Amino acid sequence: MADLFFFGTLRHIPLLELVLGRSGAALKAQGAKLSGHGVYQVADQPFPAIEARDGATADGVLVQDLSPADLDALNFYEGGFGYALKPVSVQLEDGSAAPAEVYFPEPGLWRTAEPWDLAAWVRKWGALSLRAAEEVMSYHGRMTAEEVARCFPSVRRRAAAWLEAQDRPGDGVHDLAKDVIVHSHNRAYLNFFAMEEMELQFRRFDGSMSPVMERSAAMAGHAAVLLPYDPLRDEVLLVEQFRAPPFIMGEAHPWMWEPVAGVIDPGETPGETAIREAQEEAGVTVQRLEPVAQVYPSSGALAEFIHVFIGISDLSDVNGGGGVAGEGEDIRSRILSYDELMAGVDAQVYQDMPLVTAALWLSRHRGRLRNASS
Repeated sequence: MADLFFFGTLRHIPLLELVLGRSGAALKAQGAKLSGHGVYQVADQPFPAIEARDGATADGVLVQDLSPADLDALNFYEGGFGYALKPVSVQLEDGSAAPAEVYFPEPGLWRTAEPWDLAAWVRKWGALSLRAAEEVMSYHGRMTAEEVARCFPSVRRRAAAWLEAQDRPGDGVHDLAKDVIVHSHNRAYLNFFAMEEMELQFRRFDGSMSPVMERSAAMAGHAAVLLPYDPLRDEVLLVEQFRAPPFIMGEAHPWMWEPVAGVIDPGETPGETAIREAQEEAGVTVQRLEPVAQVYPSSGALAEFIHVFIGISDLSDVNGGGGVAGEGEDIRSRILSYDELMAGVDAQVYQDMPLVTAALWLSRHRGRLRNASS
């Protein structure tokens, strides 16, 4: 049996329960402190790190009598992120000392900032972390901690997308608690994207329940798409890049002309993502966003929700672009007139649906945009 001191996100008992797979009521837990150490926010990350610092004290919780199965689950959850257990002595609420172990990060692994606030973290990141941990722990015993850690950024994006979807209003007609029955839910595959499978029933329009069906979805989170448009020059900018899914499907021309696009990071708005991607992929500075659509591009197979924008821009001033080399992007751009764009749409040259959607929206609103800029 083992006694561990938790200083960070696992102090949030619902998260600890999820990782261990058992109720917090069954845990032998109590408040504790570790002197000579502080807990600090990791820069640009939604979690803290513990550091040895003179005069500091780390608040936390001591959980005793953890089983080998508990340790295996915890090592899976923490192990892929460069953490390792080290022995310490903590002070209990009654003033006594107790031996424990703590997950310390590798020296120099993180750059830290201000002291960490658990309550503030729960308000901002608690729900997302629970959803992400649910996906992570579903791979316990099937993948290594290091394999899951490599995929963790996409896991967090999907968690944020799921929470956003939960916040959207229903149709006022269906009650999901009664009108959809999930018999099984399997997370079948994890990489940059994921594949989830369900056996489920849904209520049919005649009021009866459907037969139990097996359905799968490619889980891609949420994304932002932006077509840069210069109303003074009446021009748009397109980007071209190789797309593996069309190639895997057998497409003879897998280099696709598209708007700029990117996945939405947790804590980032769709508009912020669109503006960032315009600069990264095409070197375009967006002056103003025009919302076009919020849609599932292929709701029968792909669990991706996209926010489509027109980005009002000055296309006479394009600097940089080309994508992020570290993400394997190799992107070139092309500026063309509105008439050339629509001729390509009419000739069915473009294979990217968000591009066609944005172009058709532009055809309806072009006059307004040009008048506003004249």
